[in-house]
Amino acid sequence: MPIATSNFLVPNFTIVFELIAFLIVLGVIGWFVLPILDKMLTERQEQIRSELEAADKAKEDAEEADTERRRALEDARSQAREIIAQATTTADQIVTGSEARAQEEYERIVRSADAEVAVARQTAVDEVTSKVGVIVLAAAERVVGREIRASDHQDLIDEAIAAVRSESEAGAPAGGTR
Repeated sequence: MPIATSNFLVPNFTIVFELIAFLIVLGVIGWFVLPILDKMLTERQEQIRSELEAADKAKEDAEEADTERRRALEDARSQAREIIAQATTTADQIVTGSEARAQEEYERIVRSADAEVAVARQTAVDEVTSKVGVIVLAAAERVVGREIRASDHQDLIDEAIAAVRSESEAGAPAGGTR
């Protein structure tokens, strides 16, 4: 068995070389790697800060848009209420106007019907009075048995016609009561 010549408690020059290599690696990392890492971390920090600012701005914009949307919605509701009120007023005016026109039309039709009835009544009275003379003469011929001339008894016929007209104008049916 060979005897060990080195003891781990006794320092040798290997540790010095390891220490120098460590310091060189640490120096290279400090001079070359750390500035790159620092630059990357700073850029990332700025990117995060700008994204947070953009998120805050977007939140403010969203709140403003929400406020504007609510305002526009309230304006639309207000306009809708005004339109409904105007439509109701217009509908009431149309209904009132239509009722007035319908009443006028009704009154015109009633007046027209009354006039037509009066004309028809007068026509009927005229027809009846013209035929009454002929009927009276025919009845008198049969009763008397001879022909009566209209010129002889014109006063009698005129009197009968006047009596029929006065009865028809008074509203009593011609020829007596029913």
